[in-house]
Amino acid sequence: MLPFALNHMTAPKLGWEPFLDLAKALGCVGVEFRNDLPGKLFDGADPAVVGAAVKARGLRFLALAEVKMFNDWSEAKRAEAEALMKIAVAAGAEAISLIPRNDNVATSRAESRAVTEVALRELLPMLKAHGLKAMVEPLGFEVCSLRYKDVLAEVIDAVGGRGTYFMVHDTFHHALAGGGPIYPELTGIVHVSGVKDAIYVNDMRDPHRVLVDADDLLGNVAQIRALRAAGYTGAISYEPFAASVHDLTDPKSALAASMEFIRSGVAA
Repeated sequence: MLPFALNHMTAPKLGWEPFLDLAKALGCVGVEFRNDLPGKLFDGADPAVVGAAVKARGLRFLALAEVKMFNDWSEAKRAEAEALMKIAVAAGAEAISLIPRNDNVATSRAESRAVTEVALRELLPMLKAHGLKAMVEPLGFEVCSLRYKDVLAEVIDAVGGRGTYFMVHDTFHHALAGGGPIYPELTGIVHVSGVKDAIYVNDMRDPHRVLVDADDLLGNVAQIRALRAAGYTGAISYEPFAASVHDLTDPKSALAASMEFIRSGVAA
């Protein structure tokens, strides 16, 4: 059985507790929560209460997102990261998520490596002090400051970050970045979403991201099959951004069907 998980972006209109119930009902291994949804994080609940509820359902709290623009490093960014780490520890999360700046700054490979190395070098002792891992997500957009996995792999090694820093293999962003090498040993989580609209790949954006089915144009099944064949055994977490998914009255049935499609496709 593939170890599926849910990112709260899958059903952002659900409160944190119904969201956990959905993940449990679908047989998921864990969840990811995020601080960029409307309202307060955890609807204002104590992080320790949320963490206990995750455990009570037999789930893992895989990651708490996110430090935005993490590689636009400053003392303010350090404070922002420290605050998120404290919440993550209180809630029993295994990792925090780091999202690079995506504003057409530091887009060359050399600049990308430089700004990312500064930030990851500074964050490493902080993460170790809190006993946390970090999931670093390359974004495939042309305006992103960390687009390519090979650049991230170089930086992780340069700062001595193996064991603390892991990559997010996002099937949408991997396709947007033109594919390229995968790093199963450095991959900490896989994010899945599909695109059905026949549009130029560089014009794809978050609102196009739906549940994966037979109409998927991103090659989700092929990407997951390749990662699994290369030795990746971690969670495969749903992260669709499309309003059509967020407005589903029965997300459980739709997600179950998508999971079965991926499961049978990877096994074939």
